[in-house]
Amino acid sequence: MRIALAAALAFAAFGFNGTAMAQAQDGNVGQRVDKLEREMRAVQRKVFPGGAGMTVEPQITQQVDNTPPGVPATTPLADLTERVAALESQIQTMTGQIEQNQYRMRQLEEAFGAYKAATDARVKALETPPQPVADAMPTDGAVAASGDSAAAPAQPSGDRAAKVAAVGKPSTGDAGEDLYLYGFRLWQAKLYPEAAKALEQYKAKYPTGKRASFARNLLGRAYLDDNKPSLAAVALYENYTKDPNGERAPDSLYYLAQALVKLNKPSGEVCKVYDELNKVYGPGLSAEMRAGVAKGRADQRCK
Repeated sequence: MRIALAAALAFAAFGFNGTAMAQAQDGNVGQRVDKLEREMRAVQRKVFPGGAGMTVEPQITQQVDNTPPGVPATTPLADLTERVAALESQIQTMTGQIEQNQYRMRQLEEAFGAYKAATDARVKALETPPQPVADAMPTDGAVAASGDSAAAPAQPSGDRAAKVAAVGKPSTGDAGEDLYLYGFRLWQAKLYPEAAKALEQYKAKYPTGKRASFARNLLGRAYLDDNKPSLAAVALYENYTKDPNGERAPDSLYYLAQALVKLNKPSGEVCKVYDELNKVYGPGLSAEMRAGVAKGRADQRCK
């Protein structure tokens, strides 16, 4: 009788403790499942930041217990705990991969931004004229420009006046042609300020005339020969950009490189001008100009 009573009390105590332990484990698993659901929603928001309903279904299938009756097996609670632990590990791995991908994406964006800024700066340096200057110059007076002085030359006197007077003014019946030819003759006589004045007048009066490309190019050369490389670079660059198909556009690029050399610009900028000249006009360049380009590239150590 005593043995039966002791066995009954032991069984009751074991049953009570087992139930309490099962309830405690069940509550612990419930908390972990709630935590997993919150983490999964956080991961979903990272992967699909703006997509309502765009979710990834958990790859967990219902497991069917095919164990024959009577064969020892783990409890359902132990199986669920193991599955929850595996799911936690997968979520941690996925979260780490997402953070790594986001970090790499930020690095790529920063690198591309730096490359774009450097490229834009180099292109702007090549495309922007070295010094701003007005397109047209009044007949009398000065043109404001930074660097070289572009003031109209004073009236020549003495020997210089005699030299200017010795340059005959053409009379072909075409006012534009006469003005250009007069500027060309003054340049040939090495009267560069007077030649520049005549060519500026042509550029202002006949911007689309048949000699426009010739006049703008010769204006740049007059400034270059007069030791005014800033004004020369502006005039030569303007002639190339305004009329790249003009008769003297290749010449303007060629002499633009020389103006940049006089301005002590980096060899890289000078080489870019020579590269542009070869790329755009290479096959049509004269033998003399090709030789000049080769020498200029050698002097600047262009690659």
